[in-house]
Amino acid sequence: MNHDLALDPAARIDGLLRSEPVLWLSSVRPEGGPHLVPIWFSWDGVRILIASKPHAQKVRNLRANSTVMLALGEPEDDFDVGLLEGRAELLDVPAAIGLPGYHLAKYADRMAAIGLGREEFLATYSQLIRITPTRFLPWHGRTIPRPAGESALENRLAAAIRRVAASIEPRPLGERSALGGFA
Repeated sequence: MNHDLALDPAARIDGLLRSEPVLWLSSVRPEGGPHLVPIWFSWDGVRILIASKPHAQKVRNLRANSTVMLALGEPEDDFDVGLLEGRAELLDVPAAIGLPGYHLAKYADRMAAIGLGREEFLATYSQLIRITPTRFLPWHGRTIPRPAGESALENRLAAAIRRVAASIEPRPLGERSALGGFA
């Protein structure tokens, strides 16, 4: 393992931004309270782009305070996730013009699964939010974090298999299972 690459915060978080489908956006309500939502996003290697409903709470929050914190990744066994601090900017360009095609392509299957067409998405989530990261804060437990770009999905699948295997109670050989088969 390349430990330098594994420990570089920007590289690790870049890998998460390129592979994760959802991030958590934390903003500050005008009265000072926190607001946290999961959201779809695009990452161009420099900035994050989000399409939002124009009157959503997060948009009201960002009009008053552009400071945000983002979280992404699955905690898995050792809490290897990425956190970013950043500044948000509400763009004057509607999503139908300013949202890159790769954003819609990234979520095409998810949109289809909930019956949301391209035009309806662009009309509903018309407010673009551009976030420029100001600080990368990787978060992990006691182990050396995985290198940037290593498949988070593969790690999640392996962790899920370990959890299922650990939950299965061993049966003596020859004993019938609940499904009628033999062990």
